Amino acid sequence: MSEQKSAFVVSADWLAQRLNDPGAKILDASWYLPAQNRDPKAEYAAAHIPGAVFYDQDAIADLTSGLPHTIPSPEAFAETVGKMGISETDTIVVYDGPGIFTAPRVWWLLRTMGAKSVFVLDGGMDGWKAEGRAVTTEVPTPVPARFIPSFNAGAVTSFAEMRNIVATGDRQIADARGAARFTGDEAEPRPGMRSGHMPGARSLPSGVFSTGGKLKSLDSLKETIEAAGIDLTKPVVTSCGSGLTAAIITLALQSLGHTDNTLYDGSWSEWGSRADTPVVTGKE
Repeated sequence: MSEQKSAFVVSADWLAQRLNDPGAKILDASWYLPAQNRDPKAEYAAAHIPGAVFYDQDAIADLTSGLPHTIPSPEAFAETVGKMGISETDTIVVYDGPGIFTAPRVWWLLRTMGAKSVFVLDGGMDGWKAEGRAVTTEVPTPVPARFIPSFNAGAVTSFAEMRNIVATGDRQIADARGAARFTGDEAEPRPGMRSGHMPGARSLPSGVFSTGGKLKSLDSLKETIEAAGIDLTKPVVTSCGSGLTAAIITLALQSLGHTDNTLYDGSWSEWGSRADTPVVTGKE
C-alpha cells in the first residue's frame, strides 16, 4: 500500500524550517470538548510554536446564530484574521493539540474565505512537543494585514439545504461524531439534543482518519471512507456535533481529489436540537 500523504498536511520538519519565513503564518486553533478536560488558551499561554497566534474558534464565529461555531460573515472574518496578521496570500499552517482534530475546521474556513495556501500540521502540538521541538511563551504582536475575502458560498450547506438533502438523498451524508452518538446509544454532550443521526447518514467518526495525530495515507483514507459506504464518485455533505470535526472528513475527501463536497455548518447542534427534524437510531 502506498504511503503517499495529503498535499494539505505538512510535517513538523517542514514547519520547523519555515519558522522565520515572514510569508508563513502559524495559527494555534486548538479547541476541546468538556470531557477532554483541556484548556486551549492555558496550553497556548504555557507553550506554543514560536510565532503562532491563538485562533479562538468560539469567538471567530457568528455569535448571533444561537449555535456554536457558526461561520462568520466574510467581512467579519477578514477583519479578525487581518488583525492577526493573516493575508489571503500568506502560507498559513494551522495546528491543534492532538493533531487532526480541530485544525482542519480552520483550514477549511480559510480556504472557503479565499486563502489559497493553507496547511494542517501533522501530529499537532502534542507531537511537536514530544519530538522536543522549540516552544515559547512569548505572544507575538502581529503586524496587521489585509485579508481580502472571496467567499465560496457553495462550500457551506444551510439548514434548508440539509433538510432537502435528507428528504431527497441527492447527497451522501458523512457524520464525524463518535459511533455511539451516531447510533443513539450515547447522549449528546450538549443538553437538549436528541441522540441518533439523520436518515441516510453514514458514520465516519473523526478519529478514524488519523493515527497518533497524523493523517493517514491517501490509500488508507480512501479505504476508510469507502468502508463506511461513501461512494467517492458522488457528492458528499459532512456533518458533526458543531461543525468543527466535520472538516476532518472534508480534509480527507479533498486530499483524495474529491471536490463535490460541502460542510453542514449547523451540524447536530442545529439538527438534533429541533423538534421538526427526522432522527433515526441504530447503525443505518
